[in-house]
Amino acid sequence: MSAIMMSGKALAEEMNSEMLEMVNNLKTKGITPGLVVLLVGEDQASQTYVRNKAKRAEKLGVHSLVKRYPNTITEEELLNEIDRFNRDADFHGILVQLPLPKQINAEKVVNAVDSKKDVDGFHPLNMGKLLIGKPDKIACTPYGIMKLLKRHQIEIAGKTAVVIGRSTIVGKPMAQLLLMNDATVTMAHSKTQNLAEVARTADILVVAIGRGNFVTKEFIKPGAVVIDVGMNRDADGKLIGDIKADEVAKVAGYLTPVPGGVGPMTITMLMYQTIESAKRI
Repeated sequence: MSAIMMSGKALAEEMNSEMLEMVNNLKTKGITPGLVVLLVGEDQASQTYVRNKAKRAEKLGVHSLVKRYPNTITEEELLNEIDRFNRDADFHGILVQLPLPKQINAEKVVNAVDSKKDVDGFHPLNMGKLLIGKPDKIACTPYGIMKLLKRHQIEIAGKTAVVIGRSTIVGKPMAQLLLMNDATVTMAHSKTQNLAEVARTADILVVAIGRGNFVTKEFIKPGAVVIDVGMNRDADGKLIGDIKADEVAKVAGYLTPVPGGVGPMTITMLMYQTIESAKRI
């Protein structure tokens, strides 16, 4: 048995065509979707993510602006910048790239972004809408995972789902989206007892624990759909997921690769939500 690979890269390319058409339709009405990314400091991973976002925006015809600030910027100065872009009608999406330097309260910054322009889906108002089953902006990684499941016609209703990881960026919104689609959901994490045993109950297993090759075949129910959200580096600097892919692929029914699985869908959903924000003017 060998798992079917769920390519986020392939789905992202399909959605690029759809989004390009959406952007062109908006431009005929005099609207160009705009996304501003606020980048503080010189973190290399953040630089790479921002560069990839800018490339995708250009490909889709989305107006993209990257505002760079020194590591020494004060919290007040950054909040003033966010306020400026909240009021700027040329931008329909605002993204503050995390992490931020220690002198800045990240929660305060996330809360300062206009919830209508919160294309990352992290604002408490958007989290609350998701919780009550009326989502508007959704955290991009879980949103992308749902698109992948739909693309592969994975039945969710009535299935048992386990989410390993409880972050507000992935774990919590992921669990809520699965629940909204009528799965029976268990949220597990690093303190869960008998974690492998819990994971083996899952028809759908989402792993976002941030530990390279942590999940082995012992965690997997035969035929399960396994989503690897991990982005880690091994001793040789190679990008690996949270799942030991060579083992798990022999047991799972479906598996997302790393790289090329969940990652491309995160940026795709960021662009999608920016375009959707522009449509609502």
